[in-house]
Amino acid sequence: MAVQQTTPGPAFGTALKFWFKLGWISFGGTAGHIAIMHDNLVDKKKWISNSKFLHALNHCMILPGPEAQQLAIYIGWLLHGKRGGLAAGILFVLPSMFILLGLSIIYVLFGRIPWVTAMFAGLKPAVIAIIILAMFKIARKALHGPLHYLLAATAFICIFFFNTSLIAIIGGSIAFALIAGYLWPGAFHAQRLQAGEADDEHSYVLNKNVVTPHSRFNSKQLLQLLAAGILLWLLPFLLFFFLSGDFGFWKQLSLFFTQTALVTIGGSYTVLPYVAQFAVTKLGWLSKLQMIDGFALAETTPGPLIIVLSFVGFMAGYNHSGGSLWMGAIGLLATTYFTFLPCFLLIFIGAPLIEKTHGNAVIENTLGLITAAVVGVILNLTLYLGKDVLFPEGVMISKLDTLALVWVIVSLVLIQKFRMNILYLIGLSVVYGLFHYWWQLYV
Repeated sequence: MAVQQTTPGPAFGTALKFWFKLGWISFGGTAGHIAIMHDNLVDKKKWISNSKFLHALNHCMILPGPEAQQLAIYIGWLLHGKRGGLAAGILFVLPSMFILLGLSIIYVLFGRIPWVTAMFAGLKPAVIAIIILAMFKIARKALHGPLHYLLAATAFICIFFFNTSLIAIIGGSIAFALIAGYLWPGAFHAQRLQAGEADDEHSYVLNKNVVTPHSRFNSKQLLQLLAAGILLWLLPFLLFFFLSGDFGFWKQLSLFFTQTALVTIGGSYTVLPYVAQFAVTKLGWLSKLQMIDGFALAETTPGPLIIVLSFVGFMAGYNHSGGSLWMGAIGLLATTYFTFLPCFLLIFIGAPLIEKTHGNAVIENTLGLITAAVVGVILNLTLYLGKDVLFPEGVMISKLDTLALVWVIVSLVLIQKFRMNILYLIGLSVVYGLFHYWWQLYV
């Protein structure tokens, strides 16, 4: 039975400090972001229970847009309503946007500076370590029983050997859940018992028994949100129409990234090939080499990897205007705006409906299998990124980057055994990157 929130929640100012901090330390891609949020919000602060956290995560996985940012918006909304969701979502993206703006300006002004590249490269082994730990942490929470392990293994095989898209994997997981629930309903019950549902939910501010007043569905509020969303989407078009001398270009950029934001189901790695194909080949906004460089720059910033689209917007404005940094900056800001605006609307509109599904056995079982499949996807991501970090010149034992392997292991030990703060690890990794550069240059 649902009850009103009884455990005192954090003050808005306290939550604001956490969301601000999260925006600066959320390295490691989606898996790293989720691990950091789980470690802080569930294990340390106890603002949200594990079951409530996974329930929100499962739904965010099947929505268009960056899952980790939407999860932050969702939890911020649960804690403090729309102002909490806005604070969490904006602060999750803002640091990475400003950092990427600075890096983009440096990129076009100074090109490739070896020692700067080396500093950024030093972060990559640490990122691999963060993803590995995230994979194991999520696996411990998400895999309970043979069906979950089967889905995780199947998802890994499909994406690793057959390059199956995440959308297809999620669709297959849903179909499997419905079929298995009909043919073998007892298996789900056993998995729920293994999942530890007897945990003390009441020790958390947000748990499966809590219904916050603002989380109830309201049709009038739905219409207001839709109207506000449409108005906010149209506002930049009006500014470009009256203030820009090249409305056609800005209209094309705005529509393209709006469309991109609505087809990003499956995360950044699903949409990036689509963006590269159109932005490079058809629209000619930047070169293929610049697209690859932008991807590398985005990997070195906190926040969602989809922020690489902001670099594409910067290069589009910069190249189209003949090298204007101001136009590049406007392109970056516009791209960021149109990429992330739908995330807030989807959560604010959908979250009250999602909250009503908490406790529905069929939906919970289906979403549990989706999360299990995602574990297999994260394993593939770990190998995919780890391969380039450890074997930059090709997958051969003789080509193994020994120093990178050592730093992955050192990072794992520092995080897992000594509980090192991610910010300190980033600083050490920058020093490692410079040392690695010196080693390759002189040894």
